[in-house]
Amino acid sequence: MSDDTITGGRTPAGGGLPGRTAEDGPDGGGGGGGTGRPGAAWALLARTVRANTRQYGMLVALALIVVLFQVWTDGNLLKPVNVSNIVQQNSYILILAMGMMMVIIAGHIDLSVGSLAAFVGAAAAVMMVEYGMAWPAALACSLLIGALAGAWQGFWIAYVGIPSFIVTLAGMLLFRGGTQILLEGQSLAPFPRGFQEISQGFLPEGGPLSNYHDLTVLIGVVVVAVVLVQEWRDRRRQLAYELEVLPLNLFLLKCGAIVAAVVAFTLTLASYRGVPVVLLIMCAILVGLGFVMRNAVVGRHVYALGGNRAAAKLSGVQDRKVTFLVFVTMGVLAALAGCVYAARLNAGTPQAGVNFELEAIAAAFIGGASMSGGVGTVLGAVIGGLVLGVLNNGMSLVGIGTDYQQVIKGLVLLAAVGFDIWNKRKVGS
Repeated sequence: MSDDTITGGRTPAGGGLPGRTAEDGPDGGGGGGGTGRPGAAWALLARTVRANTRQYGMLVALALIVVLFQVWTDGNLLKPVNVSNIVQQNSYILILAMGMMMVIIAGHIDLSVGSLAAFVGAAAAVMMVEYGMAWPAALACSLLIGALAGAWQGFWIAYVGIPSFIVTLAGMLLFRGGTQILLEGQSLAPFPRGFQEISQGFLPEGGPLSNYHDLTVLIGVVVVAVVLVQEWRDRRRQLAYELEVLPLNLFLLKCGAIVAAVVAFTLTLASYRGVPVVLLIMCAILVGLGFVMRNAVVGRHVYALGGNRAAAKLSGVQDRKVTFLVFVTMGVLAALAGCVYAARLNAGTPQAGVNFELEAIAAAFIGGASMSGGVGTVLGAVIGGLVLGVLNNGMSLVGIGTDYQQVIKGLVLLAAVGFDIWNKRKVGS
């Protein structure tokens, strides 16, 4: 959650912190929760917004899109059943987008993820339907296949030096052909119920509440508590290192907005069937990858390679190893996305995964990735994927044809990348 929290640079020697003055208490908020100077507080807020223009802009855009279609569909967009559908329908794209964001941050691209997802889904279908393998074993083997495929591509990119565009383009053709060979041009179904639950299932019910799903409400309470503790710890850590922080009143306003969003989303899900299983899977990936990219050494090395590969190598970054690990991770996530998609269809199909790579790349760029690499967050990829997902769902609800939907999504992608270029030029000028 600290991706959108701004930590400015250190102030010049002898100067005070704009976000903290002599009148402030140890919390940096002062007696009234401000900085002691309203002008300084608003200046800090302005710098905070400017430093996160892209991510805040996408959040605002997502909120506006939700409001627009909520009104346009006469309130159908945010009905609990439709919110659950949005989560489940876009789950595999969001999983791919989080991995694709990491690949793009490292300065590469992966065109094979859609075909790899289809290939793994076909392999899972063959294992379960034709050979009667138990679904947990089939799932584990599917993820292993994804890791091996990622390692295969990562070897050619990292150790041989072939550009990722060429390697993954070859992989796209290879895995698409492999899918056709495995399935012999036909769909394989059905799958065991446990495997279907990966994409279609919800957490079990039970508890004293009659109008809401008890376990979902409990999860929402835990999430709120964890978020507030994390935000407070981040603030204290920034103050300890004498970094700029938001004034206390604005910090409390930010926390209140986050809590309100979590509570609203939790109650919406709890009023239907509760939390979808696939949402828990996505949250685990988001938290895990977010922590690695933000706090782990290998995550900082990924950013360093994307930002300036030559300088990163001179600084001791093992560029080949890091690149290899990035593509192995992408392979595992593509395999998981393929299993989720196959579980949703309850079949392995030859046409699965078509254009998945384009959707994932679009979500990453809409969510703040940069063509030059070194910029982006995993949370941003999720936001970008949700922008596309809500657009798709909203336009379908109001009866807009698929032809016009493609046009609109293309314009959204062009506008997002154009905004990124404009923002960089503005910052550099």
